[in-house]
Amino acid sequence: MAEAAPRRATYADLEAVPEPLVAEIVDGVLETHPRPRPRHGAAAMELATELGPPFGRGRGGPGGWIFMIEPELHLGPQVVVPDLAGWRRPRLPVEPQTAFIETPPDWVCEILSPSTVRLDRGPKRRIYAEAGVGHLWLLDPSDGVLEGFALTGGHWLLVGTIQRGETVALSPFDAVPFPLDTLFPLDDPAAPAPPET
Repeated sequence: MAEAAPRRATYADLEAVPEPLVAEIVDGVLETHPRPRPRHGAAAMELATELGPPFGRGRGGPGGWIFMIEPELHLGPQVVVPDLAGWRRPRLPVEPQTAFIETPPDWVCEILSPSTVRLDRGPKRRIYAEAGVGHLWLLDPSDGVLEGFALTGGHWLLVGTIQRGETVALSPFDAVPFPLDTLFPLDDPAAPAPPET
């Protein structure tokens, strides 16, 4: 006797997840994870603060972008919640009237944590590529590393890896560079650097 196909998660399943958890539907599976740790949340806030004025408002930069923290994206059957996302204004000319957005962003940043790294480096990267997201950043606040990818021919091309002490000048936001270390406000600036091994 053939086994029944596994039941695919529905939006009702997602809505039933208790409030403190983040819920997504990835490849038909309901995925849940806890709210971000303070280091994760602080990095997201600092990145939004760096990008917002020059790229969102045009203060000291080109403007023309709309940024959101943790938007719910419906990309075909996938429901994902990136840590940050950005749209060029012409692609999102009016505010969506739903709690979710179906227009794929032009840029996504996932902030890696132990509870999300499997999804962020795995199926969510594929989902963003399939949806045509042009740029993906993966920020690891624990290791102090930012990777920037550009979608080229339907595949992710690593365009740069930035480490602590270096300056971020990655597309699509390379017009206004900023120090990567500003994304880690919980680090003690007076603490000596760990010895190199």
